[in-house]
Amino acid sequence: MASELIINVSPFESRVALIENGNVVELYIERDSASSLIGNIYKGRVIKVLPGMGAAFVDIGLERSAFLYVADVVDHYDDFYAEWHKDDRNGNQVSLAPHFTETQTIPIEDMLQEGQEVLVQVAKPPLCGKGARLTSHITLPGRHLVLMPTVNHVGVSRRIADEAERARLKDALLAIKPPDCGLIARTASEGVEGDKLRSEIEFLLQIWNNILRKKETAPTASLLHRELDIVLRVVRDLFTKEVDCLIVDDFETHAKIIQFVESFQPLMKFNVELYQSREPLFEHYDIEIELQRALGKKVWLKSGGYIIIEPTEALVVIDVNTGRYVGKHNLEETILKTNLEAVKEIAYQLRLRNIGGLIVIDFIDMEKEANREKVYNVLKEALKKDRAKTSVLKMSELGLVEMTRQRSRQSLHHMLTEPCPYCDQKGFIRSRLTVAFDMLRELTTMIGSLDSQQVTLEAHPEVAGVLMDLGGATIESLEGEYHKKIVIRSNPHFHQEKYEISI
Repeated sequence: MASELIINVSPFESRVALIENGNVVELYIERDSASSLIGNIYKGRVIKVLPGMGAAFVDIGLERSAFLYVADVVDHYDDFYAEWHKDDRNGNQVSLAPHFTETQTIPIEDMLQEGQEVLVQVAKPPLCGKGARLTSHITLPGRHLVLMPTVNHVGVSRRIADEAERARLKDALLAIKPPDCGLIARTASEGVEGDKLRSEIEFLLQIWNNILRKKETAPTASLLHRELDIVLRVVRDLFTKEVDCLIVDDFETHAKIIQFVESFQPLMKFNVELYQSREPLFEHYDIEIELQRALGKKVWLKSGGYIIIEPTEALVVIDVNTGRYVGKHNLEETILKTNLEAVKEIAYQLRLRNIGGLIVIDFIDMEKEANREKVYNVLKEALKKDRAKTSVLKMSELGLVEMTRQRSRQSLHHMLTEPCPYCDQKGFIRSRLTVAFDMLRELTTMIGSLDSQQVTLEAHPEVAGVLMDLGGATIESLEGEYHKKIVIRSNPHFHQEKYEISI
């Protein structure tokens, strides 16, 4: 399978696209104004314990308090567990606390108290007005391994299918695993020798020890360890032997990637290319078009049918329709073909748009149980390509499929749009930030070919405000490089998505 990583870097935003067989299958966007918090490790302070919710609010220095569920608490949990669960003579576990069932956990008020300091890691970023979700189960990902210093567990990535290789990796990890630590072999570890794995463990342990040392002297609500930025994260996690080449359009970022790749796979640096054409990188690969399509509700199928993707507050609803497709033989066959075609498109769109949480798919009703089973099995198979964890329930008699998809970062919908002020927030338009960054990208591309010594950027007042605030440094840089004056003009009569660049 031919794959490429395309990385577009600008002073205000970094964008990454993973292309497989000519199709954009994953998109990552990170803006300096809202860089990802996932993976960051903090020394936090418990500010409130909520027994009724089995959670606690923790101050880690962000604007909004983060929350920590009881199942994600490590401190003291093992001590409680050891006291309440013992092994009998046959090695079977016996509970000494019969009032706790398998589905119950230790009360959070017995593990955390207000004012207590805790070492936590961001598991999910702030989403939809909620604070970040934290965990005390610290994980430190490397190129081939993930170190889990708070649990004693060994595992192998489910994407490694060969049973012999899985067994080899597990034996290798057990042989080199540090005491009281856990390890997971990542997909990139397939075929990697034990000595290389050992070196990576030593490197990750060094990071962990540095975090523990910082924790002793750092004030509460402070950052102890920052995860890599989006560019180096995708290089670490996605730039594998299955990827033919990595193309980046920024000289400094290209040098940074080369240096990073040399540390774990020196030969792969020859697959890293610096894009130097005047045509914008994402336009050259038609990724800008895919970005726009990924924000639309309606997605047409080749047969003439279509699907509607509707994000709501609680879940995402996907509706399948036959549209213009009328079939050739009978209604049941027409419906089955449309549903099967929709399944592949849905799996693709979930990955492309990074839709997470609860998802309900309304397939067209099918009379035959065998056909419902076939659509369900094809959906399960299509989701195997997805890196995010998914769970799918059987199709109901009404043709509904309920599923969940791991939510690790914002969807493209939340990242690139905002409630529409023109229709009393009944719909969505591209956000002020998105429009402003589109303007800056277009200006950067065309400014060198403009004859005039002055360039005027005219936009809606809200967009103009973003340009002056977040885009100020980029505009000053362009003025200095091209010796042109750039004027920002607000026009209250413009729609928020409309702008003009003129001389």
